Amino acid sequence: MTAQARNQVIFWPQIVDALAVDPREEMARRLPRFLQGFLTWLTAVPSPAAAGRERTAAGYLVAAPAWIVSGLALGGAGFAAPALGAGLIPLGLLFISCGLGLFQVVIFHHCAHGTVFRTRERNRRVGRAISAVLLFKHFDLYQREHMLHHSAKRLLTPEDEFAQFLFDLCGLEPGIAKAELWRRVVVNIVSPLFHGRFLLRRLKASFGSHDRAHNILGSATWLTLSLAAAGAGVFVPFLVLWVLPVTVLLQIATIFRILCEHRFPDERLIESRDKLFVCLATSGVFPGAMPPSADEPRWIRIGGWLGWWTEMLTWQLFIRLFVLVGDAPCHDFHHRRPASRRWVDYALARQKDRRAGCPGFPVNYCDSWGLFRTIDHNLATLAATRQAVLGRGATAPSALDDPLGGQLDGHRGAELGLAT
Repeated sequence: MTAQARNQVIFWPQIVDALAVDPREEMARRLPRFLQGFLTWLTAVPSPAAAGRERTAAGYLVAAPAWIVSGLALGGAGFAAPALGAGLIPLGLLFISCGLGLFQVVIFHHCAHGTVFRTRERNRRVGRAISAVLLFKHFDLYQREHMLHHSAKRLLTPEDEFAQFLFDLCGLEPGIAKAELWRRVVVNIVSPLFHGRFLLRRLKASFGSHDRAHNILGSATWLTLSLAAAGAGVFVPFLVLWVLPVTVLLQIATIFRILCEHRFPDERLIESRDKLFVCLATSGVFPGAMPPSADEPRWIRIGGWLGWWTEMLTWQLFIRLFVLVGDAPCHDFHHRRPASRRWVDYALARQKDRRAGCPGFPVNYCDSWGLFRTIDHNLATLAATRQAVLGRGATAPSALDDPLGGQLDGHRGAELGLAT
């Protein structure tokens, strides 16, 4: 498979995912109209004829705490009625994790781009409050590092927060076998040592930042919540329903989300660092599966639909709520239009930009369906990339740490003019 861009032929058999039929088009063609709104939310891909109502950032400011409050209510009911706890507590944890993900991926992130509120100061105030309470790195530091991530000259280099999360914290390396990369990912997910190291970096970054007021706010919030829970006799539910999601569950979701965000294109493109490199370093990642074939006998089709709906309403729904929250599936749109306020209608905005041919970029959008299929593909591209191409010291400890926590070391921080 080839593509023509700027008078050069780019070979990308391992870069884009070629689908003969778009799963979302099949869903729109073969399923009733009243289901299309739900399927648009679930897959983050509109039906071809979708128009949609205009959304606002305020909706996410309501949705994030609403998911958390709903999850706390479900989990609390599970603790109050132990017979129901096995069902309600896991569901509550999922809802809480979804709300935390919206705070992290949507509100905190887009505040860094200045596109949640109208004024820069309000974006900063809200971002700082979120980073203090939810144990993220200080908002100001995150904003500076994140702008480097959006630079074509820094993306996938040792100065990029994405690359440092992979190489430094997760211990992944370019040029090693994909099976070994997967082994390291799985070990990290279940390793207490990994989560302890991850959390320690977050605590240092949140409670030990350069901003005293930020540190006091975070420490006071957590101390107050802990004392209140202990005084009310609900310290164990507090640990399960709040501490666990904010720490381990959010960290697991972050691992999967980061791993699906970017891939490593052909070395020539990495070295060119132009718009084509930006286009092919990421793709849309959509939860969902192809509907069953219409050419099978009736009873096979019925079984196929039952299996398809079961997958969509269990596994794919879980992925949407736990990992690919908010506009995370359309991460490629965000990298092409990072300052756009249309992120609030991310699915329709990406679709409109795609239909227009993505003006200003040499190639249009490419799609990848399925979280683990995408991660597997991205790890394969990392395995096929030589370390030298990503810059010297790609696997060495870095000045820039992970996207949730971490801290600049003193020497490098001084070089960049960033307080530690």
